[in-house]
Amino acid sequence: MINLQFFPSRRLAIYTAKLFLTRSFAVLLALVLVLMTLDLLGESGKILAVPGNGEAELWKYVSLRVPMLISRFLPFSVLLGTLITFTTLNQHSEVIAMKAAGLSAHQILAPIIVASLFVAAAAFAFNERVVTKATRTAVAWDENDYKPLPPDSGLLGNVWIMAGQDLVRARLVSGRGAGTRIERMTIYDRENNRIARIIDAKTARPAGDAWQMADVRIYDSGMNLVEKRPQLTALEGVEPTRFTLAKVDPEARDFFSLKSAIEEMELAGRPTAEARAGLWHKISGPLSTILMPLLAAIAAFGLARSGKVLLRAVVGMGLGFMYFVADNFALAMGNVGAYPPLLAAWAPFFLFLLIGEAVLIRSEE
Repeated sequence: MINLQFFPSRRLAIYTAKLFLTRSFAVLLALVLVLMTLDLLGESGKILAVPGNGEAELWKYVSLRVPMLISRFLPFSVLLGTLITFTTLNQHSEVIAMKAAGLSAHQILAPIIVASLFVAAAAFAFNERVVTKATRTAVAWDENDYKPLPPDSGLLGNVWIMAGQDLVRARLVSGRGAGTRIERMTIYDRENNRIARIIDAKTARPAGDAWQMADVRIYDSGMNLVEKRPQLTALEGVEPTRFTLAKVDPEARDFFSLKSAIEEMELAGRPTAEARAGLWHKISGPLSTILMPLLAAIAAFGLARSGKVLLRAVVGMGLGFMYFVADNFALAMGNVGAYPPLLAAWAPFFLFLLIGEAVLIRSEE
């Protein structure tokens, strides 16, 4: 008689889910420790080169990078953790015992899928509350050459805009509207397709319909002279939103602030394809943890004595990595407008959901 219960054994469900979670988070911990060590070795010299920076700044860098690494490599960890779990269960003939007790492949996989749903929900909340702020601060701190940053108020780093023929670069943008502040602004004043002047300012802020620049240094290429001024008014007609909307990074904004930024970009007539793809990917990205057990399930089925357990694990790993390649490719196509944003964010998820289900059904047969 076919057992149609979703969880025929509560104890067995807890056992498999516990194996899955402990191994996934153990892999995640190992990956983060190794990658964080390598990253810190590469950046510590730049951080300590700034006068006044010391051990506290190194720990600040670690605190910013660790959430970003966790967010990026959590799906990889779930994939590897699932493969380890299923390979262990297969080698110990526990999968055979489950199937002999009347459990189907879907019933064996069900507790792990449910556990991965909780992981996906936790990952989404973690991304929204922690990762976005850490990413925003880390990018701005890097663009500011690891010098002290102002309080976080929508920090943006390394923003470029066009003002007529002129190019304008803002190293650090904070605040919104009339409260927008820019540190280290550079204006490349172009005439007849050549740079006539380079205007550097330590700070800049809105002043009416223009910008008030302070501590200004002007290089005139025609006369090969450098002039210094305490203040200068420039960029008439350039609104603060030109800077705050010029660089909308979906990874540095939470879901609702990104949605609000998209609406502002639409009102300003700016393209929104990349931001919209990033908005939907904030949901589809964490949900990829549900796919990993399904794609890795091929390692659970088949006799261990057949000698193909390692081959099945490699195939499961290959399916998982193919998903990440397809996901990044679809996002890249969405960013350039080749794919609609909704398709770019969700197509790889549903494609590999069907592939994983087909492989699982085939394995069960």
